[in-house]
Amino acid sequence: MKLTFEKSNLINAINIVSKAVSSKSTLPILECILIDASTDEIKMIANDLELGIETKVAGTITERGKTAVPSKLFGEIIRKLPDSDVEISTDSANNMMIVCENANFKIPANPADEFSYLPYIEKDKYICLSQFTLKELIRQTIFSISANDNNKLMTGELFEINENMLRVVSLDGHRISIRKIKLNDSYEKKNVVVPGKTLNEISRILTGDNEKEVFLFFGENNIMFEFDDTKVVSRLIEGEYFNIDRMLSSDYTTKISLNKKRLLDCIERSMLLIRENDRKPIIMNITDDMALSMNSTFGTMNERIEIEKEGKDIMIGFNPKFFVDALKVIDDEEVTLYLINSKAPCFIRDDNEEYVYLILPVNFNNAG
Repeated sequence: MKLTFEKSNLINAINIVSKAVSSKSTLPILECILIDASTDEIKMIANDLELGIETKVAGTITERGKTAVPSKLFGEIIRKLPDSDVEISTDSANNMMIVCENANFKIPANPADEFSYLPYIEKDKYICLSQFTLKELIRQTIFSISANDNNKLMTGELFEINENMLRVVSLDGHRISIRKIKLNDSYEKKNVVVPGKTLNEISRILTGDNEKEVFLFFGENNIMFEFDDTKVVSRLIEGEYFNIDRMLSSDYTTKISLNKKRLLDCIERSMLLIRENDRKPIIMNITDDMALSMNSTFGTMNERIEIEKEGKDIMIGFNPKFFVDALKVIDDEEVTLYLINSKAPCFIRDDNEEYVYLILPVNFNNAG
């Protein structure tokens, strides 16, 4: 095999596929990138058997072939090379030679036949949306998946397709995030749970271009995201997702509308008085206005915000981080909060319920 690349094209491809390279494997081949130039195009592939990524790379093929090279070492070498053309070749002893100007490297590679290609997925079941939309859907929900593996379903997000509607749901036991969008076409009904790791990596690769599309293809146990010159294949999380609709309520005794930025700024100021492991709540006392207070070992804070209110007065406490996470991803200038009592969830939602954020309250009686 003998190939020539512009360094920038090579680095871009390495950055994309390395997201699927295993960092903790007993199988050395899973720590490799496959460079496949056995046809008229050059592909790079990485696959840790849970997540696999394949992308095309612009380059010149002088001699066809394929090889698997350790990702970390290969990537570090390429990044340190001069900004010039890079020539890559292999010999019969499974060595890779890398040449760029006066720099020459020779590193061990692995036989390509040991590498696991991405699983094949039929393209008959799919949906299509813009890269911008998918990137936004992930940004506006991913923060409320669980980092704890005790319940695997909570570490992923529900993608629920019903005709021309897509609903994305995440939860961690303390809060729920829901985003709903209308698709341009109607599709077959489908519910899948996509790992949060997959969605995080896809979000980093997507350009977010509103003019570019991404296709989601659904297999029996896998999902494939196809966009630009890249394919991302991931295992789905098996199991029946939680009945979200049973957790949602349109009932409320108190409804308030207020400026989102003022509320966000106020809560972030209160968080200056707590450290990462502190569990001090932000207390909201809602009367004719909203009085927010924080009491910690570092001090106290009190602040008032103007609101428009319907219904009863209420005092309620929340984990301030949960409120900040939700408010940061809402693009509206004004937000509306729906409350029932001090022990029932707070709902932040817009009139069309394109977004719904449910946050459970905390007991603040002992929050001294």
